[in-house]
Amino acid sequence: MSAIQFSSGDVIADRRADYARMLAEGQDFPAAAELMEQALELVPTWAAGWFRLGEYRDKAALANAADAYRRALELQPDDIFGASLRLALIGAGDVPDQPPSRYVEGLFDDYADRFDTSLVEKLNYSVPQKLGTLVAPHGPFATVVDLGCGTGLFGAEIRDRAGRLEGFDLSANMLAKAAEKHLYDHLGQSDLSLEAAQSGLFDTLPPHRADLVSAADVLMYLGSLETVFPLVTELLASAGLFAFSVEDAGEDETFVLKDSLRYAHSEVYIGGLLAHYGFDLIAVERTTIRMDAGKPIHGILFLSRKTG
Repeated sequence: MSAIQFSSGDVIADRRADYARMLAEGQDFPAAAELMEQALELVPTWAAGWFRLGEYRDKAALANAADAYRRALELQPDDIFGASLRLALIGAGDVPDQPPSRYVEGLFDDYADRFDTSLVEKLNYSVPQKLGTLVAPHGPFATVVDLGCGTGLFGAEIRDRAGRLEGFDLSANMLAKAAEKHLYDHLGQSDLSLEAAQSGLFDTLPPHRADLVSAADVLMYLGSLETVFPLVTELLASAGLFAFSVEDAGEDETFVLKDSLRYAHSEVYIGGLLAHYGFDLIAVERTTIRMDAGKPIHGILFLSRKTG
């Protein structure tokens, strides 16, 4: 969460919260939680403070972390902090089919300025290049729609094989960074958790316009993909391609919420969706998609073709 989101508006409470943060950085989570409790006595309606208290209690293995997360959710019903995801991870709530859109939007708005450096240089993120290699033999493409385009990493891989390149993202700040690269013919804000008419994908543009739709490292920020596949079907022309990546859920039959607050999906689940929505599977590739805390994150790349 950003500094602006985390300000309580009370100088003393903010000072105690700052001390709590320093204690947490030193791994003293019980003391950090105690200081946050003192701050919240001064500003009991501070949603961000309750969320941070939940984090400290959780890391201190205190039983009342759920109470703090629930209070944050009550005060901030659009769940910009992802309290519902935290509740699910600690077993105090059901796993949401999809994360709160405001949480994902805020996450990437805050991340946009350092996204390329953090992801590519520090975490060895490689999905755009690998997905680009997977689709290259099937190009060139008249129109490519890059879903969750971010700062344009996949756009850079596909630009020379796309007559027209469109990029859509939930985060306005990510779209601004993508615009600076001058890769896209059209950029727009969209929410893949919504139906077609509300998604932002068809406000000024026609359906069935794309012969390639991509979603590079996007679907892990959605749980159920039951909204995504109808959108892709509506975007694609007959025999168009859908190329995308997921984090690998292994033997799980559907999808799981990871400690990272991202979702992982199983090959079985994806295969069922492809069949249900009328796609033929062309290629599957298991690979390391990035590093996280020094450990490889395993993913699956899919290339499929719309049959209708």
